Amino acid sequence: MSLQFLEEGEKMKQTTFKDKYPVWTLELNKEEISQKNIPEILAYFKKKIDNHKIAKYIAIFDHYSHTSSIGGAINPEIKDMQNIVFCFGPEIPNTKVAAVRPRSIGICEMDDKFIIEFMEAPSEKAHDTMEEWAKELKIS
Repeated sequence: MSLQFLEEGEKMKQTTFKDKYPVWTLELNKEEISQKNIPEILAYFKKKIDNHKIAKYIAIFDHYSHTSSIGGAINPEIKDMQNIVFCFGPEIPNTKVAAVRPRSIGICEMDDKFIIEFMEAPSEKAHDTMEEWAKELKIS
């Protein structure tokens, strides 16, 4: 998977969550994007999914509300967190594909920025598409 540059040195960062899950992260200051809140960012991603020749929109999951409703712990720096769930699945070559689909892009709001994150896709083409969608949020 490539690390494509936004502007001088800005790139998506790859980390490993819980020592095994490859997660890609893009942090965008609020003034760097035209969307003002998570619902607007979700609408942006839904439009990308709806306009894609293979991708299929599934749902929005309000992770923040869910965790709040069950009394779960939430980092106080996090103001909101939601996921858009969708699938790129053009084929079903074996049973294992059910374990890695559907895909999800998480959007987290902090005081001064939005954090866009997703787990690396097994398909490089799907991964590159999600990375492109995330980077296109930034105002040029």
